[in-house]
Amino acid sequence: MRFCMVTTFYPPYHFGGDATFVQALARALVWEGHHVEVVHCEDAYRLRAREQAAVQAEHDGVVVHRLRNPFFGKLSPLITQQTGKPGVKTAQLRTLLKREFDVVNFHNISLIGGPGVLRMSRAPVTLYTLHEHWLLCPMHIFWKNDQRACDSPQCIRCCLRSKVPPQIWRYTRLIERSLTNVDGLLAPSEYTAERHKALGRTPPIHVLPTFSRFAPQLNGNANLQERVCFLYVGRVTASKGIAILLKEFTGISEYDLVVVGGGDLLPTLQRQYAEHRHIQFLGPLSQEQLGPLYQKATALVLPSLAPEVFPLTVLEAFAHGTPAIVHNAGGSREAIDKTGGGLVYHSREELHHALTMLANDPRLRETLGQRARAGYTQFYSQATYVERYLNLIQAIAKEKGVTLRQ
Repeated sequence: MRFCMVTTFYPPYHFGGDATFVQALARALVWEGHHVEVVHCEDAYRLRAREQAAVQAEHDGVVVHRLRNPFFGKLSPLITQQTGKPGVKTAQLRTLLKREFDVVNFHNISLIGGPGVLRMSRAPVTLYTLHEHWLLCPMHIFWKNDQRACDSPQCIRCCLRSKVPPQIWRYTRLIERSLTNVDGLLAPSEYTAERHKALGRTPPIHVLPTFSRFAPQLNGNANLQERVCFLYVGRVTASKGIAILLKEFTGISEYDLVVVGGGDLLPTLQRQYAEHRHIQFLGPLSQEQLGPLYQKATALVLPSLAPEVFPLTVLEAFAHGTPAIVHNAGGSREAIDKTGGGLVYHSREELHHALTMLANDPRLRETLGQRARAGYTQFYSQATYVERYLNLIQAIAKEKGVTLRQ
């Protein structure tokens, strides 16, 4: 089949897990013998990036179209943000999307075309993967006033306090009209599926958990080391709860904490915790560099305050036989509930108890790690996802009475 993935960010022009997941899916489909093209907005990355992305030649068989407007540049994604439509990218997108694709899968569309881009697909099957809660929240993640998890919608006030331009088009029927061209919404978690039912009339919502990009060779003794070491992987931002996690570790210096990732809080937190030698900030790392850290960790800790969709870092830890300790926030706990491969906490006291239990009970850590690895193999591997993904596409095509290339 011929696939087109449409997304705002794509490696190396990206900031988070949605882009790396799109890349993993694109590569997986190529390995299965399909033709895959990716369209993304390079200008959107340049709008937010503080430094130039390191571009390397890729030989993975994926055809990548990086949209960059020589005249409007960084204004291009801003026009999309304000109008909810592709704007100056319209001609480029129309040219690309009129090609004979069997499937067009939209991902993060916030700055590449807004809801308006959904109507540009001419493929027999059109999908939209809900990596974030952007259809429901202009902040993407239900993070209110740049301070706390959202408890009630006050979107215009929240945008102003978060220094994000309000989007008037959200108060029109643009989203509803655009979704009529979509055959199915793919929700990575039950939580996200339930939240999007609030939209009312939507295409069918299919729960399809994402998969880990890792396929490690496990070393049974990798987790044996002199000191207990916990691992955080993710954006270093307030919504991820990293400040609370660091504060907790100031009182338990007998355990190490390794923080991997970049974000607006990183410079401040590095200075604040410079004298705490058991806390390390490694900044953003490649997948190759992350692998050994996952294997050596006693557990991954995910302290998110904003509700997660379905965190990839938990699956990455599971792939290495490493359990996870997660805060009860949205879909963050669903992989734990399904596999038993970790612990869920609701308060600082419960976090402390979970850390202490795993640090002092090697047998518990081994049991949870075995469950995590078994759960990854059964539910969250690349092969499992691709099989379910392709079966869903065929089912939609059959229901529509259309024939796809094999």
